[in-house]
Amino acid sequence: MRNQTELNEFLLLGIPQTEGLETVLFVIFSLIYFFTLFGNFLILLAIYSSSTLHTPMYFFLGLLSIFDILFPSVTCPKMLLYLSGQSRAISYKGCAAQLFFYHLLGSTEGCLYSVMACDRFVAICHPLRYVLIMKPRVCVGLVIGTWLVGCLHATTLITFTFQLAYCGPNHVNYYFCDIPAILPLACTDSSLAQRVGSTNVSLLALTLLLSICVFYTGIGIAILRIRSAESRQKAFSTCSAHLMAVLCAYGPVIIIYLQPTPKPLVDAMVQILNNLVSPMLNSLIYSLRNKEVKRSLKRLFHNVVSSVLE
Repeated sequence: MRNQTELNEFLLLGIPQTEGLETVLFVIFSLIYFFTLFGNFLILLAIYSSSTLHTPMYFFLGLLSIFDILFPSVTCPKMLLYLSGQSRAISYKGCAAQLFFYHLLGSTEGCLYSVMACDRFVAICHPLRYVLIMKPRVCVGLVIGTWLVGCLHATTLITFTFQLAYCGPNHVNYYFCDIPAILPLACTDSSLAQRVGSTNVSLLALTLLLSICVFYTGIGIAILRIRSAESRQKAFSTCSAHLMAVLCAYGPVIIIYLQPTPKPLVDAMVQILNNLVSPMLNSLIYSLRNKEVKRSLKRLFHNVVSSVLE
């Protein structure tokens, strides 16, 4: 890719209309990033340390926590560096890698939400056959499928974006390398890459969201057929945390695409909500709404305190 361009690096201009707020933003985003890493690491530790959580549901939850650690780590460290006064430059290959992994992890995590919805559908609608259907090899196969979809999606986007020639200027009017910020810098016609990018992202997001809606429609019908109010409440509680996580993930995407006219500052804030705040909220949602996770965390905390006191 580098042979097709005269540029060796790009300059990230940061979040639009935030000049002079670098120190404040650095403190805020540093705290959010820390709690994102810490909260998701605790969930991973709770799942790993408790044998009762070694089930398909918590296997997928553990993977979600891994994604919520990796996804913000694609953009946040570089953003924190230039907010602290370090260089805003990012190499050509570094920019391409950032774009690739951003879309790889984002699309794979979106696929994982659909897989988690499928898991809840089987657990509630076919409880007696759940163990037979959600075998370990089936779970692994579903995870491999999510990675394959993510790789195909990200490879398509990066191929059409970086096959273009970039000969200047090199100022990226955004806080990370994303397709809408990179394509205007191309020296050649980028209309095909723009159409492929928008179509690819839209179709994948709509397909995954539609699949989640289909699964939860089936779950809702199954819950309404349950006679016992206590059983209905228990069934709903197992899905509520996942539904809240889905809303946190797809809400920002819907906001961006429903805007009548794009606004750089609004887009950046919504992207930050999606990149940083949602992964942090996921750890809070699953730790506060899930009794098993809370119980495991309390037991883990008690064991740590006891070992320290001894």
